[in-house]
Order: sequence, then structure tokens, then C-alpha cells
Amino acid sequence: MRRAIRRPAAFAAISAVTAVTLVLVVPAAQARATAPVTNGRIAFNIDGPHGGEIDVIRRDGTGLQRLVHGDGDANSADWSPDGRRIAFELDHPSGPTECSVEIVNADGSGIVDLTGQRRGCERSPSFTPDGRRIVFVARRCGDCAEAVWSMDLRGGHRRKIKRTPQGTHAIDPNVSPDGGIVTFVAERRAGKRALYRVNMNGSNLEQIVPFGFDVGVVHGWSPDGGHIVLTVYSEYPDGHSPNVVTILPDGSGLVELTHETGDRGAGGASYSPDGRWIIFRLQDLSKDKFALWKMHPDGSDRTRITRLRFQPFGIDWGPRPT
Repeated sequence: MRRAIRRPAAFAAISAVTAVTLVLVVPAAQARATAPVTNGRIAFNIDGPHGGEIDVIRRDGTGLQRLVHGDGDANSADWSPDGRRIAFELDHPSGPTECSVEIVNADGSGIVDLTGQRRGCERSPSFTPDGRRIVFVARRCGDCAEAVWSMDLRGGHRRKIKRTPQGTHAIDPNVSPDGGIVTFVAERRAGKRALYRVNMNGSNLEQIVPFGFDVGVVHGWSPDGGHIVLTVYSEYPDGHSPNVVTILPDGSGLVELTHETGDRGAGGASYSPDGRWIIFRLQDLSKDKFALWKMHPDGSDRTRITRLRFQPFGIDWGPRPT
């Protein structure tokens, strides 16, 4: 069941400012022809007994498999558009490279390090819609400013897109289906998070969901480019519980799809490749229970996929390999 929720005045003002940009961007995304896509496996990361690992599972909840584990913590999985590879972040326990961007085949073989020996941290990778490049966040020293970058699938031909807003660091950059916009989560040092958008050429940086909504670290575009799904109140601020919402690309039209309260919460949502479903995490912290669920983009037909022993993060539903 869909339910509109009240937005702060700052949110409404930002949406009004970005409405002109929306007129230019959204029709192009919606008009772009797309080939039929079949939903494949679901990837997510957990903090398991042996550290951070990336697991995959079939869309019916069977075939749970640990795909990436070992030295360091693996997280932030993102499927390639052809379903053949996954980009992910690997956090290193020691050394000048704190975290790196890696690519692995869908069967867990052939891990390739795209960061190499660069100092600092490269993290939160995601593929561009054409599958030819990866966007990511880079920081070169402990207190240095961060920026969103892109690179090719060998780690070369790097381009800086935009520095993150002052006093924040970026998480989970994602490119719109038409390739023109990058959205990313910005986190303040105090902890709360907002959602920003910027053109792929680095112009027109705008905040589209304010910090007061404390958005989750994961968000995703619908395949037609018409909506973005994200989590609000992700850390239970001021008595609010995490819930899944959708917005238009300018930040307007906020609609709440889940209605959890108390210790329960819903989050970590992303669209299925065919756009017919949204997958999300349902949690009950008081009972230490977690599960993957799916629902239609209007919030209907909520269906549990599987229960899990550990809390899943970075959930991404990939296409069947082509």
C-alpha cells in the first residue's frame, strides 16, 4: 500500500529548485529503449563469523553461496549489466591501501584488483548502465577531501566527476539508466546522511533528500529511470524506524512503501532488473532476526524470499547472465 509522507520544508524547496532539471532528464531516461531482462541472483554482504563476505542467492531463496571471502572485508556488491561479474569493495586489514575496488566473475573466480597500490581508499563501486565503466569514491589520505570518480574495467582512463560536499564522505554512487546523472549518499561526520545528484560531467550538484531523513547507505534507480528507491531513518533516529520509500529523480513525490515501527525496520532496497520488484531487508533488532523480502514498486504483494542468520547489507539484484 502506497502512502505519501510529509517532507520538511527544506526538502520541498530543494525539489522546486531541481524541477527544471527534471524536465530535461527524465523523459530521456524513460524514452530509452531497453532489451528484455530476466531477473537473476541476488548479491549482498554480511558481517559473518570470518569477517565481511559477499553471498549470492537465487531469487526463490535457494542456493545460498558464499562468493567472496578471505583476507579483508568484502562489501558493496554491484552486478554488471550483463550479469557476468560483480564489482565490490575490499577493505584491507593493513597497508597503505585501506580499501580497493575489485571485480569478480559471477562464479567467484577471477578476482581483479582495479586499485592496485594506490594509497588511501577506493570504495563503493557500481557499473555504468553500458557496463563499460565503474563509478566509485576515492580518498587519498585520512583527512583528505573525497571525490566521485569513474574508470574503465581495467582501472585506467580515470575521470574525476565531483568532489563531495564539504564535511561529508560519499557512499554508493549510482548512475541513472540514461547515463547522465550520478546519485550518491553523503554522510556527515556526525553520522546522518543525505542523497545528492550531480551530472556525469560534474555540473549541477544538488541535494535531493536532506540530512533530516538520515537515508540508508544503499539506494537504486528503477530500470526506466523514473524513480529512486532508498531507506529513510536508517539508524532509528528520534524514535523513527527505518522504512523503504521511493522518490522522483528531483527528490519530490516521496512515497513510503513499508510501515515498520519499534525495533522492526525495512531497508537496503533495490529494484529487480526487470523493474517489477523491489527487494529489501526486514529486521527485528530486539529478536536478532533478519530476512530478505520483495514487493512490487507500489508496495503490494510483499513476499518473503528467505530468512538469514546475519544482517544483509548492500543488497543488489542482478540479471541472468547474457
